[in-house]
Amino acid sequence: MHLKRLAIAKLLGAATALFVVSNAMAAGETLTISGFGGNLQKDLRATLWQPAADAAGVTLSEETQDGLASVRVQVQSGSPTWDIVHLGADECAVGGKEGLFEPLDYSVIKTDGFDKKAYGDHWIATNTYSVVLAWRTDVYKDKHPTGWKDFWDVKAFPGRRALSVYPQEMMEISLLGAGVSKDKLYPLDTKLSLERLKEIKPEISVWWSSGAQSAQLLKDKEVDMMAIWGSRVASVISDGAPVEFTYDNGILGYGCLAILKGSAHVAAAQKFIAGVVSPEVQARIPEMMPYYGPTNSLAFKVGKFSPEVLAKSNMSPENVAKQTFIDANWWRDNNDLVREDYSLLISN
Repeated sequence: MHLKRLAIAKLLGAATALFVVSNAMAAGETLTISGFGGNLQKDLRATLWQPAADAAGVTLSEETQDGLASVRVQVQSGSPTWDIVHLGADECAVGGKEGLFEPLDYSVIKTDGFDKKAYGDHWIATNTYSVVLAWRTDVYKDKHPTGWKDFWDVKAFPGRRALSVYPQEMMEISLLGAGVSKDKLYPLDTKLSLERLKEIKPEISVWWSSGAQSAQLLKDKEVDMMAIWGSRVASVISDGAPVEFTYDNGILGYGCLAILKGSAHVAAAQKFIAGVVSPEVQARIPEMMPYYGPTNSLAFKVGKFSPEVLAKSNMSPENVAKQTFIDANWWRDNNDLVREDYSLLISN
């Protein structure tokens, strides 16, 4: 009898343990997040996504996407397999307007420390990048450009130049170069911007279409000065090329997260996003993703950073004061018309 009772007790114990484990597994939801892939997505997972998933008690699954068109397909299916998407600023704003995303719960997600241009009803910015002016120091030795006005001053600063094929940020810098103050940048004066771009067009040797291409142009001395992402020019400098850049009048763009309409895990996704934008998680960016920056400025209050790290971070208190955030809502409402005019200008 004793052996029988012992056997029953072991069976009951095993069953109880299995029940506990099963309940724990059921409680931990799996969120699927879709991003742009490559090194950026890898860095975002290590820096932001995984710590936020751990804090929210969820398992994270990853996919990749190539923009808003693929999000539309997911949502229109009625049963999206993605819960969260990482997009660029203008696409987040467009997707929100089109009803592709769930509203964010700002009683769960805190926006303290955020610029008002860095979140909307259906999305919130998670990491920043800067478009900056960079130049070859072996070309501009004693006197180098210091801002976008100098980019347009071909007499004082002759040389080959490069801009992007995409109008975002390029139109902003053209206006800054025309003397428009950053606090008066929006709504963009598109007529003046296009006039300025037409003026500088003969000096543009290359209209670049990717970050890798832009970095190679500068590294190979195919251009002497250019508008480029700060993260890309950093790699050129680290490779030993004689290049410098300035954050003065840089344009702060950002990646953002949104929850797909129809997600089966909305509550867990809200909690996950709250973790991603929390000061403690955001404070991982300056050291783990140099030349990118946190969107939550409180990261610089909870984190302790060396002067070298602060000098590199585009969102350090000193550097962010020199720049301005892109207005995703302006681009949401004007992108199609502006893109057409811009494409015609650079192709003719």
